[in-house]
Amino acid sequence: MRRSQRDLAQISQKTTRRALLMGGVMTTFVGVLGLRMWQLGVRDADQYYLLAEENRISLRLVPPNRGRIYDRAGKIVADNEQAFRITLVREEVKDLEDVLAKLRRLLGLDDEAIVKIKGQIERTSGFAPITVKDRVTWEELSIVAVNAPALPGIHPEMVLSRVYPFGPDFAHQVGYVGPVSENDLKEEEVAAEPLLRLPDFEVGKIGIERRHERALRGLPGTQRVEVNVSGRTMRELALDPPTAGPDMQITLDHHLQNFMRVRLEGQSAAAIVMDVTDGDVLGCTSAPSFDPNLFVRGISNLDYGALRDNEFRPLSDKTVQGAYPPGSTVKMSNALAALESGVMDPAETVACNGYVEISGRRFHCWKRGGHGRVDMVGALRESCDVYFYEVAQRIGIDGIFAMNDRLGLGQKYDLPLSGMARGNNPSRDWKQKKYGQDWLIGDTINASIGQGFTLASPIQLATMVARLASGTAVLPRMVRPISGTSTENSAPASLGLSAEALSIVRQGMFEVSNHERGTAYASRIADPTKVMAGKTGSSQVFSISAAERAAGVRSQDELPWNRRDHALFVAFAPFDAPRYAVTVVVEHGGGGSTAAAPIARDIMLFAQYGGLPPTDAYPASQRTRVSDQLALLSDRILPPDGATSIVSRT
Repeated sequence: MRRSQRDLAQISQKTTRRALLMGGVMTTFVGVLGLRMWQLGVRDADQYYLLAEENRISLRLVPPNRGRIYDRAGKIVADNEQAFRITLVREEVKDLEDVLAKLRRLLGLDDEAIVKIKGQIERTSGFAPITVKDRVTWEELSIVAVNAPALPGIHPEMVLSRVYPFGPDFAHQVGYVGPVSENDLKEEEVAAEPLLRLPDFEVGKIGIERRHERALRGLPGTQRVEVNVSGRTMRELALDPPTAGPDMQITLDHHLQNFMRVRLEGQSAAAIVMDVTDGDVLGCTSAPSFDPNLFVRGISNLDYGALRDNEFRPLSDKTVQGAYPPGSTVKMSNALAALESGVMDPAETVACNGYVEISGRRFHCWKRGGHGRVDMVGALRESCDVYFYEVAQRIGIDGIFAMNDRLGLGQKYDLPLSGMARGNNPSRDWKQKKYGQDWLIGDTINASIGQGFTLASPIQLATMVARLASGTAVLPRMVRPISGTSTENSAPASLGLSAEALSIVRQGMFEVSNHERGTAYASRIADPTKVMAGKTGSSQVFSISAAERAAGVRSQDELPWNRRDHALFVAFAPFDAPRYAVTVVVEHGGGGSTAAAPIARDIMLFAQYGGLPPTDAYPASQRTRVSDQLALLSDRILPPDGATSIVSRT
């Protein structure tokens, strides 16, 4: 059917409107699209280019070199050495089990190592390297390099690793580094520190390494690298180098430290040498020690178990962590308290019959038959307990506490050592707070001879002797600037004690070592220019019951090792111009005069001579035996210049 002219006109009109509408819509769409393309391609081009670049460019941390640690003579005691390791990148490995099987054969990896590697792979991104084996030898590195075509994804690398050239000599003081643990991340608000998240990054665990971790660590650098879509590095674009940690210097002397460790071998003991003029700790040894390099390289379960289960506790730093009843070494403090308060004249004598009864209880002297009548110098010389029971009753616990505190007992010092014990300088308030009990006269009597509640660490006893020798409130210190000059520090303040009182106490200590009736006369020094003044001490580990005393107290040699008394000896020298203070504590050594004093004399002589002393520094009757002993020590200690370290020798 033919359409009319009118129908055709209407259809044409509708088509035109639709075309115009569709054309307008299309034009608007194209316009908006063009505007957006202009915005993206022209107006915002720089912004999106930068975003694209940021997706292509990876910013990575570069770990810094750790600061080295030197001893007072400039010998490196904590260093960084070049080491080799083998790493694996999972993304580059097609058949992981095949590669691990080959590495097991080539590097001698055990099942434990393989399990550890697989655990690291599961926790690490595919493009990030993980350590297969650290500190590999050159031979192992060569084997891997030769077999490289059959080991896709395996890479030999050279890195810097911490090393301790003198091994066990500085283990407790310098400490060691180890992998970052969860506890490390939680402490000191370092969880956000990116550097600690790097694979195989190590931080200080104990000692100076831990205390000065922030400084020794240095500051990381940054590396800009181009990566592909999977994160693999394509090329390096820029490098902002890291800042190495500053070097540090400690007050310890490697030669003296090495001698002290060797001299204490076979004992569970602690020894300290301090400069009484400025507080520098010259030697600080806890025996037995351990090799800190074992921890850096990853200590085995077998090695760690042997250290942990050793009854001599090699992992414990007895010099600051050990808290022992100080025994008779505190008698100088009591004597000073009596003199300063005026309650006792030094010439006054007290009768010692072997015991004294106080409040219905019998308190014994160490010498069963007693010392007879003794004055203050004689009581110190012969370590008469009964005399100091009388002193204690006159000055009371308040006087004992005050003088012990003035001499540094019961205090923590600002030293970079781990787990420092405060010890205990007991008082009335302390017992009330601790036990809810009143102080008793028996407590005072026990405190007068360094027993009961009284506890002191070797570093506290060394500080006490340094203060007695110098008359100043000297404080121990162990870190000094790398320049070798002393730390900026004002001269120690005076203790405020009278010269007369100090002279009397020093005379008593002199006679301990140099009077034929002195408790340490057998350990005297024959060289008149290096004579030492000292004090012996023995502290009971178990109380002696009345029944045991009546049956006859067994000698220390008859007792099991862990029931014997601790042996202590403190001293300073030279007597006329004090320079060195020495403290020796031998756990369960028996007696201070027999176990601790001979060791202290050898250490004191070594410190004064700057090396092994001549035999004529010893009494003539002892020179043959001492000559043989010094020859043995000479074979076991390092040479004076420390040119051959323990690590290189072993």
